[in-house]
Amino acid sequence: MKHIRNFCIIAHIDHGKSTLADRLLQLTNTVSERDAQAQVLDDMDLERERGITIKSHAIQMAYELDGEKYTLNLIDTPGHVDFSYEVSRSIAACEGALLVVDATQGIQAQTISNLYLALEHDLEIIPVLNKIDMDNAMIEEVADQIVELIGCDYDDILQVSAKTGYGVDDLLENIVKRIPSPKGDPEAPLQALIFDSVFNNFRGIIAYFRIFNGTIKPGDFVKFVATGKEYYADEIGILTLTRQKRDVMGTGDVGYIISGIKTSKEVKVGDTITHVTRQCSKAIEGFENVKPMVFAGIYPVDADDYEELRASIERLQLNDASLVFEPESSAALGFGFRCGFLGLLHMEIIQERLDREFDMDVITTVPNVSYKVHTTAGDIYEVHNPSGLPDETLIDFIEEPFITANIITKAEYVGAIMKLCIDKRGTLKNQTYLTTDRIEIIFDLPLGEIVFDFYDKLKSISKGYASFDYHITGYKEAKLVKLDILLNGDSVDALSTLLHRDNAYNFGRKMCEKLRELIPRQQFDIAIQAAIGAKIIARETVKAVRKDVTAKCYGGDITRKRKLLEKQKKGKKRMRQIGNVEVPQSAFLAVLKLD
Repeated sequence: MKHIRNFCIIAHIDHGKSTLADRLLQLTNTVSERDAQAQVLDDMDLERERGITIKSHAIQMAYELDGEKYTLNLIDTPGHVDFSYEVSRSIAACEGALLVVDATQGIQAQTISNLYLALEHDLEIIPVLNKIDMDNAMIEEVADQIVELIGCDYDDILQVSAKTGYGVDDLLENIVKRIPSPKGDPEAPLQALIFDSVFNNFRGIIAYFRIFNGTIKPGDFVKFVATGKEYYADEIGILTLTRQKRDVMGTGDVGYIISGIKTSKEVKVGDTITHVTRQCSKAIEGFENVKPMVFAGIYPVDADDYEELRASIERLQLNDASLVFEPESSAALGFGFRCGFLGLLHMEIIQERLDREFDMDVITTVPNVSYKVHTTAGDIYEVHNPSGLPDETLIDFIEEPFITANIITKAEYVGAIMKLCIDKRGTLKNQTYLTTDRIEIIFDLPLGEIVFDFYDKLKSISKGYASFDYHITGYKEAKLVKLDILLNGDSVDALSTLLHRDNAYNFGRKMCEKLRELIPRQQFDIAIQAAIGAKIIARETVKAVRKDVTAKCYGGDITRKRKLLEKQKKGKKRMRQIGNVEVPQSAFLAVLKLD
């Protein structure tokens, strides 16, 4: 045990986590020259294209120092705020963390929130200043920020360049010297934490775990505490670039277990594994069922693909513990699923993965958050979908979720950012200067307001400098109304939204204008209306495509033209009664991009 070191790398997006991981793997010869490629741990095409880590990965490295051999387990973490539960599980499986800060950008919001997570778990923090080879690196300024943030000495900060490999040898040495070895009792009953799981077509579900106490061997009869299910451990082993079998694994080890599990609901990230005969007295703390923040409907474009879509979402859920879904149906779109996501990026990634990995064509409805509806009878309902609201006469009041947003930016953008937050019904809680030109602003904001385009606007206002992090604080009462979109008098439930009364008129008008551009012209007039209850607040009309039926009548009596026009009018009326309006997929997406 004293030769094992378990650590993770935490950082803001794009501060060089994956590149640093690549260098560590190269220096310890874990990856051969032939297999070496940039971001070797990011194995999804999507991760490579976007340059972000979506899934946490674990890998074992062998390292020799002063003639002694050490085992280093690196558990990589995603950087984006939407994947913070995954980060918290990775941190729980470690004794130390490398806090990577970009020397060109300084400390950003995610750095701070991930640092707090690590400190809650009493991790040994090694501050690392990355990208020092860049021309615009502000080494001394950023070092000052780190010292202020974690209260370490200047000498404790390691300066590296992950791209060129400068200083990484020194970093490896520090990992061995500064990060404590795992504590635990090899003789105690088995207690292991599941921090990730993946699906394999041939072997079923593979769970990744870290052992805190006890030992495990292939063939052991084990129990997953949160689900209460029991299995035989068919195969256990360690994680290098490929999986390697082991005959026994002890306290402090990180590895995988295959036990032929077929259904995704039986493995939960954050769960504890123990032996059925000798059970551990309590589960490892920190397991929670993830609470989704943003809800949207996902429907197959072709109704026959419903079952296939269900299977695809179930498989995705294995790899992504924070995806929640339940079946629902919509008058406009047929059968589909109501899915819960941690944020908009998470939703976008899931949509992309359904398309790429499972070849599913899907339509996504307008995303919204969950609201608590208090009825006049004194009942409380949780509503994820505007169409699930009780009748307006029965509603006493509605509460919406609020967040505390932590924004770090350059001082010159403060005015514009404050205006953005206040426009989104935010209230300023606090602002502190971290350095002379960097400021941290804390706002209380309704979650529903930041779901659409808040992050994009924040980035464009601050020229990409501002960083944003948030956590849910609770529910507050709000004046919310349900806005319906009607096409020829029929409500399109997939376009319904719940929003604040003050914003309803503007939003309704913009929706109608946008839909007028996007809905193709039919043989009859299409009325597009925005309504709150029975009151119409905005209307646009898509004009009919008309054939000039009077073209052949030149001269002659006016009644001949009248007769032809009346005949056409009757036809149009009949068509309007039986014709239905197709809403193109682009219309659903356009709602998300409304300014």
